[in-house]
Amino acid sequence: DLNLNSSLFNALADLKYTKPTTIQHRVFPIVMSGRDVCGIAQTGTGKTAAFVLPILNKITKSGTSTLNTLILAPTRELAIQIDQQIQGFSYFLGVSSVPIYGGGDGIVWDQQKKAVETGAEIVVATPGRLIALLAGGKIDLSTLEHLVLDEADRMLDMGFLPVVKDIIGRCPKNRQTLFFSATVPPEIQAVASFALRDPARVEDVVEALACHH
Repeated sequence: DLNLNSSLFNALADLKYTKPTTIQHRVFPIVMSGRDVCGIAQTGTGKTAAFVLPILNKITKSGTSTLNTLILAPTRELAIQIDQQIQGFSYFLGVSSVPIYGGGDGIVWDQQKKAVETGAEIVVATPGRLIALLAGGKIDLSTLEHLVLDEADRMLDMGFLPVVKDIIGRCPKNRQTLFFSATVPPEIQAVASFALRDPARVEDVVEALACHH
């Protein structure tokens, strides 16, 4: 029913995926349609696959080989986790992703810079490390088609929102933005309004807060 690329189906079969979760079922067609998404979902609901799978499907159809998707995550651990899922899903696709995060030594930093310069369709980054790459002119966002903000409320808790707004401002205006947060306090609503254009709202919690444009 999801009309996925056959290579993606093969990867999902290998990973023992059989049935989409609620948020995957609801988010997937919206992402494929090109509309922005404001998703209110807890960790563990399957939201990573909800945005990664349709994005990979679109990249495969377009045949792009330039930077297509930027995924912002609050922590190194989440960035690595998302990147690992992308690698699993894209195993048969030839689509590459690069995780960009702080906390490593100079060798890790050099490896990350080289990986970005060599080219990848998807970059998964923590905000602080990404802004350092942008400041050094090491990454070009001009070809970006998808921006994903994952666990935005945790980015607020960690003090990243000013950096996140700076990054959003550097992205092309003609892009699709997917915004996910477990809660939507006023500061998060302000960022959502800044980042999103006429978003579809998807809720996957019992008592979800509204995410207004």
